[in-house]
Amino acid sequence: MKLTRPALLLLFLWLVLLAGLTWFVQRQLQVGTDLRLFLPSPTTPEQRLLLEEIGEGPASRVMVISLEGAEPEQLADASRTLVENLQSSPNFRLVTNGDISLDSVPDELLAYRYLLSPTLDERPLDQKYLHSELQERARDLASPAGAFLEPWLPRDPTLELLKVLQRWQPMQEPNRLFDVWFDQEGKRALLLAQTRAAAFDPDQQRLAVEQLNAEAERLKGDDVTLTFSGAGKFSVMMEERTRDEATALGTAATVGMIILLLIAYRRIGSVILSALPLASAGLAGLAAVSALFGTVHGITLAFGFTLIGVAQDYPIHLLSHRHATRSPVEAARELWPTLATGVASTCIAYVTFLFSGVIGLAQLACFTVAGLAVAGLTTRFALPVLMDPEGRDFGESAWLGKVWQRMERLPRPRWAGVAAIALSIAAMVFAPQPMWESDLSKLTPVPKELLIQDQELRSELGTPDVRYLLVITAADTEYALQKLEELDEPLQKMVADGAISGYDHAARYVPTAEKQRQRQARLPEPATLRDDVDAAVEDTPFRPDVFEPFLADVEKARHLRLLTVDQLRDSPLGVSVEMLLTQHGDGNDKTAARTTALVTFSGVQDVSALERFAKAAGSGVTLLDTKNASETLVTNQRIKILWSLAVAAVLLAGVVTFALRRASRVYRVLAPMALTTLLIIGILQAAGVSMTLFHLIALILAAGLGLDYALFFEHAADDPMEQRRTLHALLVCSASTLMVFALLAMSSLPVLRALGLTVSIGVVSNFVLALLLTRPTPPPHGT
Repeated sequence: MKLTRPALLLLFLWLVLLAGLTWFVQRQLQVGTDLRLFLPSPTTPEQRLLLEEIGEGPASRVMVISLEGAEPEQLADASRTLVENLQSSPNFRLVTNGDISLDSVPDELLAYRYLLSPTLDERPLDQKYLHSELQERARDLASPAGAFLEPWLPRDPTLELLKVLQRWQPMQEPNRLFDVWFDQEGKRALLLAQTRAAAFDPDQQRLAVEQLNAEAERLKGDDVTLTFSGAGKFSVMMEERTRDEATALGTAATVGMIILLLIAYRRIGSVILSALPLASAGLAGLAAVSALFGTVHGITLAFGFTLIGVAQDYPIHLLSHRHATRSPVEAARELWPTLATGVASTCIAYVTFLFSGVIGLAQLACFTVAGLAVAGLTTRFALPVLMDPEGRDFGESAWLGKVWQRMERLPRPRWAGVAAIALSIAAMVFAPQPMWESDLSKLTPVPKELLIQDQELRSELGTPDVRYLLVITAADTEYALQKLEELDEPLQKMVADGAISGYDHAARYVPTAEKQRQRQARLPEPATLRDDVDAAVEDTPFRPDVFEPFLADVEKARHLRLLTVDQLRDSPLGVSVEMLLTQHGDGNDKTAARTTALVTFSGVQDVSALERFAKAAGSGVTLLDTKNASETLVTNQRIKILWSLAVAAVLLAGVVTFALRRASRVYRVLAPMALTTLLIIGILQAAGVSMTLFHLIALILAAGLGLDYALFFEHAADDPMEQRRTLHALLVCSASTLMVFALLAMSSLPVLRALGLTVSIGVVSNFVLALLLTRPTPPPHGT
């Protein structure tokens, strides 16, 4: 193919523009992975909290770790070494194995132990109490624990710090061996680790996962097997798995597409030219999304590139309709009304996603509309100038003529459409599974065995049941802590009654300011405390001067500023508080500031008792069932999308009616698309598949393909040669689309599988129905 000077100039400018778009995208585009972008904006405090918990909450950051394969004592030593290694890592905020370490408390918090411990609520710090405690310490020093306690006795003879640390331990604690957590059988050492990054930050989570994998390799030399689980690991796994499968399937589809186009057009130049509108569409879509949104979800990109794959059909139509008596420019001009109607209709369907209230879908709409519009315009105005004017006329193909003649003889029984509609409706009505899938957990590509392993480890560790949360909304942190303290006694009664196994809340870690003041006021004067210490040591092996550090700490505690949540949050011990108490809004804006406190539960046995407890707790206290809340959120999302699709259907019908003008032609174009949509839903229901958001997106794509097929068959209905050229184009289009989406249907990822299966069914149905409903009625036999 020899290009003229104007054509070469156009090609040069086109490539320069593509290079510029590539540079812009590389500078601007940031790919995100937060699945909350594909959920609607929350409309209630419960939904807002749910989305915060999914992305940033305690469950999203926790890794559960197990060590096995060696003797328990060796596993305990390995557990302690692992804690030391991970605690010094920038990837983890907290690592614990149940081993209580007095050294873990920062020096600035040590004197606060008298304000944090409940000891002074029950008894005064006087001579009688000190004497009994010192007698206990004398016995402790004679025990195996003596070496552990001896350095701390001069500063903390009543072991208040140990009492505080024990109070901070989980209420439902795992089995202990050699002072660290084990499973009930004593064969696996257990640990909990909290990453700094949230689960939907796979770049940072990957660093944590890589470090744990490195520790696993290190421990193999000691015959210890390390396994770990958690949302962060699953996030990294999903990203890697999606990327690997998408790469493999994309490579296979690209190779298959090239082979198909070479077979269909037998010119490498045709293959190269057909790629230009598609490349332009992809880069234009990326540039538009980058400019408007900045951060783009990875699913948006994956779906977007799949959806604008329909843009590949545009140059195929032009290549198939080119022939010697009509230049490519003339062919493009004649095809443009039909092509433009198809482009406009498909874009209208996706434009409605901009108003769905779902950011991910708005990004998808922006990407797809920009891409398809650019693909259509470049096919109409740029590609024909670059095409070789001399091309094969596929309408003269002998084998294509025979295929068309056989297709003309295909029966078109009217009852078949009615039967298809009836069977589809019956499948929807009588399918045993629900029509819609609202459970987000069913969409995860994580293998079932890994989810079971994760649940087993969490059960052994007694981690909170993240399904049920008691939510307390307060004007400020102090009021939230007061409310938590009021609820503490009823919560303990629920544990005693067996309704729950345990609970956790922020007031277990930091008392209210009022309670701290009361405990501070009960601390004795320096002279009084010194006299009590002198009297308490009389019949013990201790000397009075040994406890000078103790006297100094008590005096310091009498004048400390009250401990705040922020102080504790900045310490390694404040991670739990951060997960259970969240401050919202600007502290300078009193009307916007608010505090949300959570009470988490473990071992929930009686949900109705929890509901009664929450109801009796009064205003500002809500029991959040995260499963029901997520399903409600998904249902609301689906309703919004269905309304968007209804609006899109009306607009689409309007565009087709305006373009075709005649009711009979409009019916022949819209009927295949409508019937195919119904058939897809019926087939999925009959196959036991509940529909998700991704099936809806795929249905729109399938409908857009059906509309294109019907429009082009209708365009050629009165010209036998155009019918054959159109048949050639649509055979290549449908074969290429079917090949791509059949590959996706074989994916192990639910999202890709849903898209591939839905569109594959749609391609076959749309092609057959468009062919049958839009071709002219053959003349009666013998005329």
